Amino acid sequence: MSSSAELSPAPFGRLLTAMVTPFDDEGNVDFALAGRLARHLVAEGSEGIVVCGTTGESPTLSWREQHQLIETVRQSVGSSVKVLAGTGSNSTSEAVAATCEAAAAGVDGALVVVPYYNKPPQEGLEAHFSTIAKAAPELPLMLYNIPGRTGCSLSPQTASRLMKYSNVTSFKAASGTTDEVTQLRAHCGSRLAIYSGDDALLLPMLSVGAVGVVSVASHIVGRRIKAMIEAFLSGQVSVALSHHEQMQPLFQALFATTNPIPVKAALELTGWHVGPPRSPLLPLNNEMKNQLSSILVALHQT
Repeated sequence: MSSSAELSPAPFGRLLTAMVTPFDDEGNVDFALAGRLARHLVAEGSEGIVVCGTTGESPTLSWREQHQLIETVRQSVGSSVKVLAGTGSNSTSEAVAATCEAAAAGVDGALVVVPYYNKPPQEGLEAHFSTIAKAAPELPLMLYNIPGRTGCSLSPQTASRLMKYSNVTSFKAASGTTDEVTQLRAHCGSRLAIYSGDDALLLPMLSVGAVGVVSVASHIVGRRIKAMIEAFLSGQVSVALSHHEQMQPLFQALFATTNPIPVKAALELTGWHVGPPRSPLLPLNNEMKNQLSSILVALHQT
């Protein structure tokens, strides 16, 4: 166990956006729009783009669609922007294949989620991630813990054992508690870069050692989130707190129902016609869309 208070590096930058997948009117992936959206997100402050994650509706994308999306975004943003591919699966062999294919496409890292639905024990999780790490030893991996979706949680102790692989460099913490960051730092030390997986918890997580965020709200308020991070890191805590408080209504609205339903509606409201989510997700209902619209108007005035 480490007791070091050393700050961790931020291997993918401070602000990463978990990008939505745009669909056209027929429900097909709109690859041209995906490229334009990725460039827009970079212009609004994102230092990295995560493609084909939960927000990108990976469960309803084919592997072919995912690979083409990864290639499209990689080509669209250039080499100065970090691109991470969501390559996780509840099948180890599928996760290995997707991770190796993403590595061949030239991504900067892979976001590998805890296997969902089959709920493996910690020994199974360790074996799963070990197999992936060994299959793509040159590709940095971000382990992704989101027990609310997967049904099980990767423990800090298991994460610490996985750090024997040099490509296990970062961790997306989405358990809904800042204590996850504290426990990960206690067991893994400062070499593991911990990213908040929850916009609303970003500022508290920064205060206990997180290095940045894999954000959904940055589709809408990327510059503000970046300003909050920079203010905190420069010691302007009151400025960071002001940003945090002003953005809370939006953060809450974007997760008032299943992600990415609200953020796709928010993008539509701000002129990005990215299409509705794929079934079994549905578009945001009118009542919630009106509430979201009011929040966006109020936020624009602050």
